[in-house]
Amino acid sequence: MPKLKKNSSLADWQKFCEDVYGFPNDRDFGTMEMLSNVQRFTMRSLKGIRKADPEKTASNLLIGMSWYISLMNQFHLDVSEIVWQRFPAACSYCGATTCECKARKIKKRQSIKINPKLKPKTIKEYQNMFGHIYPAETRTLENAGIHLAEEMGEITEAMLAYRGSHGKENFDKVVLESADIFSTFMGVFNSLEIDVAEELAKKFHNNCHVCHQAPCECNFNHVLNFKS
Repeated sequence: MPKLKKNSSLADWQKFCEDVYGFPNDRDFGTMEMLSNVQRFTMRSLKGIRKADPEKTASNLLIGMSWYISLMNQFHLDVSEIVWQRFPAACSYCGATTCECKARKIKKRQSIKINPKLKPKTIKEYQNMFGHIYPAETRTLENAGIHLAEEMGEITEAMLAYRGSHGKENFDKVVLESADIFSTFMGVFNSLEIDVAEELAKKFHNNCHVCHQAPCECNFNHVLNFKS
């Protein structure tokens, strides 16, 4: 039976989403419908920030991230690999192990030397990596949420461009934006001081967090009307 644990890897998370949600997602949802559910629950998490409700923020963000993981499965993208290539234990723009973009006023993306020995192995290690690159104490929770909303817009634009052209350049942009939005998901959780892996293990301890089946047996209307 698929199961998420506190020490699960990103590959484990992708496998869990494929085992539990892969069949109903492929049957009921196109790419843009999948993306709309990522947007839907992510925006609900931002409402939780506005209302100072960390529990609601975290719950909706966990669901939004799981839709994101399922979307990556549809695109056959290895989340661990695309995130690592974009953020190899360093800021994707300035290249510093702790972001120096503001201090150095970086105006051009820097090249980064990748040390494979530093690649995280678990979800927890990825969250810690982003906590080091972009320390939560350097910005407010609200700013982390705004950054997440910004990246949501950018991945949406990339997806729309790719769906319009099916060109390699636009697909490569989807890959980059998919890595960027993962980093901002982690940024919000770091600002909330919430352990992503631990909360995933709780929410998805028994297959689908709603119907508790694998594969998920929630029908389309149930998904459409679900509120966390």
